[in-house]
Amino acid sequence: MAGKPRYEVVPTGWAQSPLTDRSQAPRQDTEVTEGIRDLRAGTEIMVLAWFDRSRHDVLVTRPGDNPYSPPAGVFSTRFPGRPNPIGLHRVRVITAEGSRVLVHGLEAPDGTPLADAKPVPDKAAGR
Repeated sequence: MAGKPRYEVVPTGWAQSPLTDRSQAPRQDTEVTEGIRDLRAGTEIMVLAWFDRSRHDVLVTRPGDNPYSPPAGVFSTRFPGRPNPIGLHRVRVITAEGSRVLVHGLEAPDGTPLADAKPVPDKAAGR
């Protein structure tokens, strides 16, 4: 990958997750509060996370960490380690208040940087 262009991902927030002790989860504000002002309960959005604690050099894994599964390329699995450890999560907004959005369905450990959020495409509206 020497000589190839590099790209920077800037977090727009951080996951607070019940995957660890909730009382230790940090409370933070974000510079992108205006960007989430129109999110409403029940809305489905796609959240992009950056799995910062994952390896970036894995290309083959065993799905589900099952030693009996045949090896599979990471691009055909949900394994978080990959050249660009981007997580894509379809979630439902439970509440949105100020700079905090509570969602259902985010599979990211506490403290995971969140890169972006986008509305789920509405096929009927052509978006």
